Amino acid sequence: MATLAFRIERHTAGDRDAVRAILADLPAWFGRPESTDAYVAAADKLPNYFAIAPDGEPIGVVLVEQHFPETAEIHLMAVRAGWHRRGVGRALLASVEGDLHRSGTRVLTVKTLGAADPDEGYRKTRLFYEGTGFLPLEEFTDLWPGTPCLFMAKPLG
Repeated sequence: MATLAFRIERHTAGDRDAVRAILADLPAWFGRPESTDAYVAAADKLPNYFAIAPDGEPIGVVLVEQHFPETAEIHLMAVRAGWHRRGVGRALLASVEGDLHRSGTRVLTVKTLGAADPDEGYRKTRLFYEGTGFLPLEEFTDLWPGTPCLFMAKPLG
């Protein structure tokens, strides 16, 4: 099978419509309107990385929050369902990690749905993060009311 081409673009602020469209394509992960609205609003203030298909369509997004010079967090990562398992997520992460490492950031973190919730989609999400070098640190049951939160981290460099 031929590899499908796409490019990664970094923006200081996001395209709200593109973020909303990507999230709308993933209702199993981003089906809560209030959460989607918060992610779209965050795109205005956080650095954005977009994966762009050859036809110009945004197919993936990462929003990065720099908490301290040494640490940053993936605030949002989403790839359109039709592009899963085609290297888009890995390419987005590689771009983010490269930029962060060059700026002196030493650790990248992410929060995702913990294993205490049996959701199959999020099981795959956790496997993706583990497969890209993230280590599970702790699962919190009180950070997101009623929802287990797995905190993961990856050393950079």
